[in-house]
Amino acid sequence: MSDAATLAGLDPTTLGDLLRVAGAPGFERWEDQIRRTGGCSDPIHLTGATKTVDRATGTVLHAYSTDAEPGGRLRLACGNRRASRCPSCAWTYAGDTYHLIRAGLTGDPAKNTPETVRDHPRVFATLTAPSFGPVHNRPTNGRCRCGTHHPEGAPELGTALNPDTYDYAGAVLWNNHAGHLWRYVTIYLPRELAKRAGITQVALKEKLRVSYGKVAEYQKRGAIHFHAVIRFDGPDGPDTEPPAWATLDLLTDALRAAAARAEVALPPAGDQPARVLRWGTQLDVQPIGAFGNGEDLTEQAVASYVAKYATKAAEATGTVDRRIGELHELDKLPDLPDHTRRLIRACWDLDELYPDRRLWQWAHMLGFRGHFSTKSRRYSTTLGALRQVRADYRAAQQRTALGLPAPDDNPQATTLTVAHWAYAGHGHTPGESWLAANIARDIQANRDTAREALAELEDDDTEGEW
Repeated sequence: MSDAATLAGLDPTTLGDLLRVAGAPGFERWEDQIRRTGGCSDPIHLTGATKTVDRATGTVLHAYSTDAEPGGRLRLACGNRRASRCPSCAWTYAGDTYHLIRAGLTGDPAKNTPETVRDHPRVFATLTAPSFGPVHNRPTNGRCRCGTHHPEGAPELGTALNPDTYDYAGAVLWNNHAGHLWRYVTIYLPRELAKRAGITQVALKEKLRVSYGKVAEYQKRGAIHFHAVIRFDGPDGPDTEPPAWATLDLLTDALRAAAARAEVALPPAGDQPARVLRWGTQLDVQPIGAFGNGEDLTEQAVASYVAKYATKAAEATGTVDRRIGELHELDKLPDLPDHTRRLIRACWDLDELYPDRRLWQWAHMLGFRGHFSTKSRRYSTTLGALRQVRADYRAAQQRTALGLPAPDDNPQATTLTVAHWAYAGHGHTPGESWLAANIARDIQANRDTAREALAELEDDDTEGEW
């Protein structure tokens, strides 16, 4: 627990509840539960029981019930990917995303990706939104259009120079259809590849497969853009080599052409004109170098970059991380930046004109309704598989600690586990929330210390080689 000065700074409600929790019977067990969740900000509460029985004798080998837990509940991590909601669970999600992306770059047999995939042509592409009007920025040379040198992190960066002429409707409609634009890229890319190779699309499928993993990121102006790792494989996926003519130049050229073709046409609606939504002109495509060979864009850097943004949403724009049920709720958000407020209001204003797009439900996301991270089927492993490996590992640890036999797929297995669980709520009381946040900080500090120690050890090993 922190020092007395820190506790004195708490509001009376939180301080009183903290003292109640810390002095309650079973506090150490509650603390252990929260540590097991990683300091989760919004744990799931379960009630129930489980027992493991010897099939042959009927002997109960192990029994567990939440009746003996603090409050009669077992607390599990919420698993939310958003860092704004739960930093602890988001850290786990980012780690899984990192390993998923890096496995598709370096190869990992344990993740269904051979190491030979490292030799396949692959690029890191960034597809951006078009302009909806000039915004405050920090150009490399010169001043912003407003005549000011904005410092890094200035709140006005990304906001409209002239809000009265900025196309807020176009911005949220573009965000809302960005997923469709990406889908068209995946449709047109094989067509462009086949055209450049001089073969049919059917013949292309017999020789080449395109795999990808991507993540969405909000720019400061509130527009979505996508970062994607795109890789050539043989016809059966990463286990097969792509043909010799499938080069980086071919991938780059075909990708640019596919992005240029992608468009979504919107008919006029109410006071809104007909629109054709397209990608912005700033399409960046860079080859990915092998980790450790001195390239600027390494496998590790790409995987870290993608994982970083997999846990973020629209927080960079100052918006809220929850659904806005009624427009009048905006009046209760005085700290909301004006630029963001106008984007949210535009979603509500356009909802009746485009009822199939359900813009009001995604107003807090500034119109975007897609998945933040996606991948093609054969890129590498899946997030579900990574979670299952972790769950199996923890289950094996638990069985070893209890002295239980390992599970057996044989229907004649010697043990039977019977369990019943029920949802009983979620979250923390004010005092519990404060304690959980401190536990999460302690865990993160330990991780940082371990990481620094590992880095120093690796540096020492490198010096020894020289």
